[in-house]
Amino acid sequence: MSAPLTLDSHPAFQLSAEWEAHLRRDRRRSEHTLRAYGATARRLIVFLGQHRAGPIDGAELATIDAAELRAFLAARRGDGIGNASAARELSAVRGFLAFIAKAEGTGAPPRMRGPRVKRGMPRPVAPSEAIAIADDAEDEAREPWIGLRDKAVLLLLYGAGLRVGEAMALTGAVLPLGDTLVVTGKRAKTRVVPLLAPVREAIELYIAASPWGVSRALPLFRGAKGGPLSADIVRRAVRGARARLGLGERTTPHALRHSFATHLLGRGADLRLLQELLGHASLSSTQVYTGVDTAHLLDVYRNAHPRA
Repeated sequence: MSAPLTLDSHPAFQLSAEWEAHLRRDRRRSEHTLRAYGATARRLIVFLGQHRAGPIDGAELATIDAAELRAFLAARRGDGIGNASAARELSAVRGFLAFIAKAEGTGAPPRMRGPRVKRGMPRPVAPSEAIAIADDAEDEAREPWIGLRDKAVLLLLYGAGLRVGEAMALTGAVLPLGDTLVVTGKRAKTRVVPLLAPVREAIELYIAASPWGVSRALPLFRGAKGGPLSADIVRRAVRGARARLGLGERTTPHALRHSFATHLLGRGADLRLLQELLGHASLSSTQVYTGVDTAHLLDVYRNAHPRA
């Protein structure tokens, strides 16, 4: 009787690590994407090993067919994932198999249409709520400098439209602060965003109170023990604030970025300008905010028009 397959039984696991290295080095993908895509590649290898009842290497992966891909996605559906997660899973599988095909010198992997995903509308928070979240995070922190740090980060997300990861990646090299800030976004693309006076002041207050000082080569926002601030700490601060303020579950750090975009659009900002400020690679990523603004206009119309 043959021994049961384990993770170490599959030579292809080394290929999944090489693919992650390629995505990090050549595609400049975020650590979050690397973890998610790497996990998908390993799940596919394990599934195929069970399906074919044997160890999986690059040559085996290169022969995967559409029926096996459908079976893999069906298994993932059985794990409880929805359309959006299934679409991301298939995207990762396509990329991994294309990498394998190139390494093995074989033809392109089988094509398969992904599930249709209904794009969800961002739900912005009101300006007063954004400020209330930042103030609450400051008040509830266990140390004054940590409260100033959390407030500065949250105002930066709302006031400049940064992603959480972009704020965490800022270093002391951005100092001294001026009217603008150079941000490094996805795939190492840089952009310039305006820095409002209240946001600049919040960051400067944090810097003055931080016990860790500032270095051009080290993160601007530091954790309680001096290391880089974790994005999870920021998310935890927002979760606590929204519970105390009675806000909805979709009030997240990323919702503050959505609010930045939606409020600018509502004030007449050009969509192309908004694309630049948000660091979107394509205009289609920015156009989702037009739906948010339309929804707001319809609410105003229904509440104000005598015939509504």
